[in-house]
Amino acid sequence: MFDIEMLRRGIEDRDASALKGLYAQDARLTVVDHRDQPSHPHEITGTAAIGEFLDDVCGREMEHHLGQVVVSPDGSHAAYLEECRYPDGTRVLSTSMLDLRDGLVTTQTSLQAWDEETTTEGMTAAKAATQAQHLDFSAPAEVRTFPHGRVEIINAGGGVVGRLVLEPGWRWSQDVKPLAGTEWCEAPHFQYHVSGTIRIRMADGTEFDAKAGDITVLPSGHDAWVIGDEPVVAIDWQGALHYGQKAA
Repeated sequence: MFDIEMLRRGIEDRDASALKGLYAQDARLTVVDHRDQPSHPHEITGTAAIGEFLDDVCGREMEHHLGQVVVSPDGSHAAYLEECRYPDGTRVLSTSMLDLRDGLVTTQTSLQAWDEETTTEGMTAAKAATQAQHLDFSAPAEVRTFPHGRVEIINAGGGVVGRLVLEPGWRWSQDVKPLAGTEWCEAPHFQYHVSGTIRIRMADGTEFDAKAGDITVLPSGHDAWVIGDEPVVAIDWQGALHYGQKAA
């Protein structure tokens, strides 16, 4: 049977290891929200990629509460409600539908929504700043190195911003894949490219180059490598939390 107490411990104690134990090896997780909408949801396949996603979620400074949990009489399906709260008061509500096999999750679809504030220009933001911050990468909180490159980490606005510095000869599948332990890079990215040229190949075969001044939004499942003799520098607002760390 599906282990509800392990689910509760994983969610409320932010215990990623407990949550990882609930998924079958071939599990698929689909997340739908206002960024990853129904026509192009965030899809994650396999325990390694799902584990990286769970590490990211559990690493955030926020409270989690497991609400109602329902399991079908035959143990083949389950559903639960999760309520979360950031330190600034922003609330997140998520509901998940699960398909189960031998008590483990094979497919999960999660729909989530969070508080938004509308500015005078009509823009929306998930979390509003409570105080001014002025930071730069001359004194990063952490620097992670790997062959032909590094990522510099700054903690800002309740989140993580990374600066990727990738030297000529760098390629994710050669230099970072051994750390990540996944076939493709499973970290989603939202990046501004400062310098250099990087070629990106998605798992579906789509391939393109990103140059200085470009913005790229990359879902999980891609490879990338430096083109030419100029180092690539990119600022990453989404995928830096565990980038360049050795998988647990």
